[in-house]
Amino acid sequence: MQDTIVVRPRPLPTASKRLVCLGFCGGGAGSYLAWADVMPPGVELAAVCYPGREGRFAEDFAGDWDELAEDAVAAVLSATDLPYVLFGHSMGGWMAFDVAARIEEQGGPAPESLVISSANAPSRGLTVQDMFPAQHNSDDELMDWMKTFGLMPEHVLGDPDLSEIALELMRADIRVRDSFHHRTGATVSAPLQVLTGAADEVIDPRTAQQWRKLATGRFRHDVLPGGHFYTPEVWQSLPSRIAALDAGSLTG
Repeated sequence: MQDTIVVRPRPLPTASKRLVCLGFCGGGAGSYLAWADVMPPGVELAAVCYPGREGRFAEDFAGDWDELAEDAVAAVLSATDLPYVLFGHSMGGWMAFDVAARIEEQGGPAPESLVISSANAPSRGLTVQDMFPAQHNSDDELMDWMKTFGLMPEHVLGDPDLSEIALELMRADIRVRDSFHHRTGATVSAPLQVLTGAADEVIDPRTAQQWRKLATGRFRHDVLPGGHFYTPEVWQSLPSRIAALDAGSLTG
């Protein structure tokens, strides 16, 4: 697989499984790399880099949701030389669901499990509740949002040029997210685990029932401490909350 597209911070030749992560709005592969320190034995971490950032900086941003989804499908398929668990957070949760559904529809190797974090069911459609940050937010508001959720490293905060790049990336992701549309009838047969924060005001109270209708296989919903990105402690150790990476298995 291409290292600039599927980033493996700690290649593990003896791995028996791979956790493949898809990015959230304004994030990149780098948002997940610290998880390499907390991966269960025998599991390798991989993070997909979207066009226009990090090692793919010279490429154009995706123009809309379908273009990014097709790019992500190709990236994930390049990482299926091992059994894999597919993970996505927030906007990345919708992307992970869409990618898993597209791969299944194409007859490709489906994930052993699909893990959706801090995302409402896509069947609700794109609502105002899901559109944060928003296209109308000022640069200062977007910067504040990125600082709040840890998307702005110190070296970026102190560099006007890097800050401008971060803002451009965020706005590109917002445009893609706002072109999202749920493909009617799309479902997944892989076991589905949904993670949500107990204090996340973005999540619909009916999210478990809504996601359950999109999963034809096993399903579980776990509520974790904190808000949209949980607590710092939970986020840093989130792979330990993924059932498919544990010795146990998903239960209905």
